[in-house]
Amino acid sequence: MTDAELRELAEAAGIATVWRDVHGEDRQVAPDTLRAVLAALGLPAGRSAAQTLLGRLGESLPPLLTLTCGPDGCAVPGATPGDRFRLDLEHGGRVEGKLEMGWAGEARLPALDSPGYHRLSVDGGHATVAAAPPRCFSLYDAGAGSHRGTAPWALAAQIYSLRTAGDCGIGDFGGVAALARDAAKRGASALAISPAHALFAADPGKYGPYAPSSRLALNVLHAAPGMVKGLPHLPPPDAPEPRDGLIDWPAATARKMARLRALFEKAADHPEFVAFRNDAGPRLEDHARFEALHARMVASDPPRWHWRDWPEDLRTPDSPGAARFFRENAGEVAFHAFCQWLADASLGAAQRAAREAGMPVGLIADLAVGTDGGGSHAWSRQAEILPDLSVGAPPDIFSPLGQDWGLTAFSPLAMRAAGFGAFRELLTSNLRHAGGVRVDHAMGLQRLWVVPKGAGAADGAYLRYPVDDLLRLLALESHRHRAVVIGEDLGTLPEGFHDRMERAGILGMRVLWFEQEKDGSFKAPSAWSGEAAAMTTTHDLPTVVGWWRGHDIEWREKLSLFPSAEAAEKERHRRGRDREALWSAFRASGAAPNGRADAPGPDETDAVVDAALTHTARASCRLAILPLEDVLGLPEQPNLPGTVEGHPNWRRRLPGEAGALLDDPRVSRRLETVTRARPRDGGDA
Repeated sequence: MTDAELRELAEAAGIATVWRDVHGEDRQVAPDTLRAVLAALGLPAGRSAAQTLLGRLGESLPPLLTLTCGPDGCAVPGATPGDRFRLDLEHGGRVEGKLEMGWAGEARLPALDSPGYHRLSVDGGHATVAAAPPRCFSLYDAGAGSHRGTAPWALAAQIYSLRTAGDCGIGDFGGVAALARDAAKRGASALAISPAHALFAADPGKYGPYAPSSRLALNVLHAAPGMVKGLPHLPPPDAPEPRDGLIDWPAATARKMARLRALFEKAADHPEFVAFRNDAGPRLEDHARFEALHARMVASDPPRWHWRDWPEDLRTPDSPGAARFFRENAGEVAFHAFCQWLADASLGAAQRAAREAGMPVGLIADLAVGTDGGGSHAWSRQAEILPDLSVGAPPDIFSPLGQDWGLTAFSPLAMRAAGFGAFRELLTSNLRHAGGVRVDHAMGLQRLWVVPKGAGAADGAYLRYPVDDLLRLLALESHRHRAVVIGEDLGTLPEGFHDRMERAGILGMRVLWFEQEKDGSFKAPSAWSGEAAAMTTTHDLPTVVGWWRGHDIEWREKLSLFPSAEAAEKERHRRGRDREALWSAFRASGAAPNGRADAPGPDETDAVVDAALTHTARASCRLAILPLEDVLGLPEQPNLPGTVEGHPNWRRRLPGEAGALLDDPRVSRRLETVTRARPRDGGDA
C-alpha cells in the first residue's frame, strides 16, 4: 500500500491525516502512526479488505439511527427511496409510509416530532431510531430560570475533600449531602462534584478521579452507610485526621474497606441489596467480578496488575477460567456488589437531599473522558474500546512534547456497529442520581488525540467520532433524566465546536483566568458568553489566592516544570502585569470593594477573593459555578497537571465539617454578594 493509499484509507476510517498545531501550521501524521491506529480500529492491513469493511458499515442498515425532532428526518442506509417502513413509537402509536428521497438520492425517514427510542422496520431489516429533542434539558426546564428572578449559581466540591464524622478519612456522599443542604439554604441551585467513578479497591495508590477503573460503577470509598436505611449500627472508626490535612489514601482505604466488609457480614441478605443486584445486571456483575479477580491477582503476583498480563484463561469475563474463579469466590464477588449498592444508595440519598433542600438541579456529576486501560470497564467491554491506543493531547505551548493521559476510550467504529449501546449505558449510569453532568474534555465527542502504544505523545493523530449521533443521544438522555449538560471546552477545539455545543444546548465553560483580550486586558463580565458556566477556576488551575500570590508559579519552579529559571522569572513578570489588569477589570465591573483604585499586594488576598467571586458572578453566563477553594479563600489547588509526585494531587481535605463550611461570616457574606451579583435571568436557557 502506498503512502497516498494509506492516507486515503485512514481518512475513510475517521483518522485525520493532517492536524493544525498551536502556531497554526499544518502537520502531517506519520505513516507508522496511521498504520497503528488503523490496526487498533480492527481494520485489515490490506487496502481493499479495509475499504470493503468500511463500505459495508456505511451501506447497511445500522442497529441504531439518530435524528433530531423537527422538520428533517434522517437517512436510512441500505434502503431505497419508496421502500415501505413502519415505526413503532416508544410510548405507543405507529407511523407508516414510504421512505422519501433525499437531495443526494438517499432514502430518508420523514420528519418526526416524538422524542424517544422507536422501533423501525423496513424491507429486509430492523433498527432503533433515537429521536432527540433539538436541545439538551436546560436550567430553565429544571426550574432554575426566570422564576427566581436572577440567573442561578452553584458550588463545586471535590468529594474526597469533604469532612464528616465517621468518614474514615475520605470524603463521602454524606459530606456531599450536608454541603448541598447548606448551600441550598444560601441560594445555590446546584452542587457540582468531582468524578464518582469506580477506582481500584486493590490498589489505593491509584486515587486520581479522572483515571478510573470504570465509568459505569461508583467509587465505593465515597459510600456513606449511615445514609442507607436498615443497616446495623457499627461504632465509628478511629480515624484521626493527619496534621498536614492530606489524605493518606492507603490507610484510609484500609479503614473504609474494613468497615464495608463488616457491614457486608451482617447485612448481605438486605432485601434492597438483593433487589439492586438483580436489577443491575451485567454492568454490576462484571465490575464486582473484576474487583474480586483483580484483588487476587495483585495479592499473588503484583507485577500482574494489568488484566492483559493475567493468565490467558482469566483475560475475558466469559472464559472458563474466569467462570471457575467466580464460582469458587462467589462471596467476594457479592461483597464488591454490596459495596456498589451502598455507594449507589448513598449517592441517590445525596441527590434527594439536595433537591429536598430546594436545589432545582441538585448534583452535577462529572464524566471523565476515558478509563484506565487496566480497569474493569476495559476488561469487561473489550470489543468496545481501543486497548492499543491512549488518549492525550498534541504538543502546545504548555506541553511542547504533547500529553499522554494513559486512558483508553471507545472505538467509534465499534460504537456505531453496536448501536451506541456503550455510550447510552455510560450516560444512563452517570445520570442515574444527578440533575446535571459535566462532560470532561467535551471535544472528545467530535475528536480525540490518540497515541499508539509505545509511541511518544507527539506521535499521535486525531480520531474522529460521530459527533452528531453522540450529541443527539446526549440531548435525548438529558431530557429523559431531566439533567442539564455542561461541556468542558477549554483548550484547542475543532473548528465550529463552540457553535455546535450552543445549538445542542450544552453550556460551555468560561474561566476567569482565560477571559482576556489580546492586549492583556480582562473582559467585562457582560462580555462573557451567555451559553456557558462562569467560574473563577477549575481543579487543574490555581485558586484565586494561589494565582494572586503566584503560588502556582512557586510550585512549578520547585518541581522543575519550567524549562529554565529565566522562563519562571518571565512568568512572574507577566503575572504582575496580569494582577494589575485584573484589578482594573474588577474596578470597571464594580467588583472591587469600595472602589479601591490600587491593586492589593500579593498577600492582601481577602479583597481579591471577594472581587473575583463578585466579578465572576456578574458574568452574563447562564450559570456561575464557584469552587469551594475560592469561596473559602484557600491557596492550594486540588491538582497540578504534569505532576505525579511532589505535589499532593487529589489529597487535600477542606477545613471544617462539610455542613458547616459556609458558616464562617466572611464566607456567608461572599455568597450573599454572589446571589445579588447574578444578572437578571432571561428565562430561555
